[in-house]
Amino acid sequence: MTLWLGIPLILLLLVILLLLLVLASSIHFHFRLCRLGKDDRIEFDIKAVFGLVKFHYEVPALVFESLEQGIKVKVEKSGIAPVKLDSDKEGQVDKESVTEWLKNIRTALQATRGLKKWLKDTLSHVKITKLDWSTDFSLGDAAATATAVGALWGLKWTMIGWVSRFVRLLHNPRMFVAPVFRDEPSFATEAVCTGKLSAGYAMYAGLLLLRRVSKVEGGLGRWKKLLSRERS
Repeated sequence: MTLWLGIPLILLLLVILLLLLVLASSIHFHFRLCRLGKDDRIEFDIKAVFGLVKFHYEVPALVFESLEQGIKVKVEKSGIAPVKLDSDKEGQVDKESVTEWLKNIRTALQATRGLKKWLKDTLSHVKITKLDWSTDFSLGDAAATATAVGALWGLKWTMIGWVSRFVRLLHNPRMFVAPVFRDEPSFATEAVCTGKLSAGYAMYAGLLLLRRVSKVEGGLGRWKKLLSRERS
């Protein structure tokens, strides 16, 4: 009898221990944006549960077609998770898609009580461990290029200051601007950002969001429709 009671108790303790380990872990993310001439690449990685859950998103190319057709985007997804994810998806960023995104944002705001406050509180727990941003450019004229250096420095630090209002920077960002004195215009930039968020707080934030949505009449139904659109 003692053995039969001990086995469930041991299993329960193991489950509790595993849950505590998961809550004590962090969700790590890595973002990289690179543009060299006409070549673009955007990468985004997420790791959780001590690396047991991994997702990788990559945009290998951004093709500007026209003002009317917008930008053609191809997204490659892969990962190791409870459900393995491997797929490619092409899309078009044009006036119609931007209008649809804005409509979805308005719907989310209406379907959630205090969504802006929830987002601000959640971002305040995001810790940025690395932020590097380097840019090499030429305007085709030495004097104009030298003049633009100061403006680009100011723009970069203004953007960093704006970002620091919402997230926690654990280390000073490393910004680089290198003028290239050539006779033809050129532009190359690379931005790398890594950070983390406590898995325990992420779960708490998810429950808090669910609570805020449930306080709005029809909120759960609207969110369900929004999520179904994203999957389609």
